[in-house]
Amino acid sequence: MSEHVVVIYPHPDDEAFGASGTITTFREQGIPVTYLCGTLGEMGRNMGNPTFATRETLPEIRKSELIKACEVMDVELEMLGYRDKTLEFESTEEVADHIFTYLDKIKPSLVITHYPGHAVHPDHDAFGAAAIRAVEKFPVDQRPVVWAQAISRTHVEEIGEPDIQKDVGSVFHKKFETIMAHKSQADGMLAKMKQEEEDMEEAAKQWLGVESFYTWKF
Repeated sequence: MSEHVVVIYPHPDDEAFGASGTITTFREQGIPVTYLCGTLGEMGRNMGNPTFATRETLPEIRKSELIKACEVMDVELEMLGYRDKTLEFESTEEVADHIFTYLDKIKPSLVITHYPGHAVHPDHDAFGAAAIRAVEKFPVDQRPVVWAQAISRTHVEEIGEPDIQKDVGSVFHKKFETIMAHKSQADGMLAKMKQEEEDMEEAAKQWLGVESFYTWKF
């Protein structure tokens, strides 16, 4: 199995806030990365501040932001075409089969996704579960490693400390650029920081400078 990382998250910007530093370090080592993005985040509440999107225009805006973010990270992008905020109602097995069609072609060495049950948003939990189920479809000796990202407030007390902690401070400029590519989301998320901090990138680094994952045990 050649080295190839596949990142599987449901929304544009999940990769930026969650794993873009880690993705950047892989790309700097020449390791190919493919991002399977589940939806266009078209039901997102952030419409820009001041508002520059409507419910009708948001999908195209977020799609263009996603493409730009992937250009910043230098990764391949596959958009899977699900509808935002509906993934919990999809059949896990059917979504897993869909994801597996990509994984079977790519034969990744590593898959990064959300930790089901500890990922805060129903889409995160559902897509993470489907991603892990897709990996399970490989024969045991061909299965890629899975790094699952837990972001709930109680994950450490419930499942322990993550075994992978990536300090991405040295590539944070690239992570920040990736986050800012998702302008419709970043403006809302970073608005408070903008008011309180002179150096927004440095403040964001304090908050997002370490990316943590659990090695999934099958």
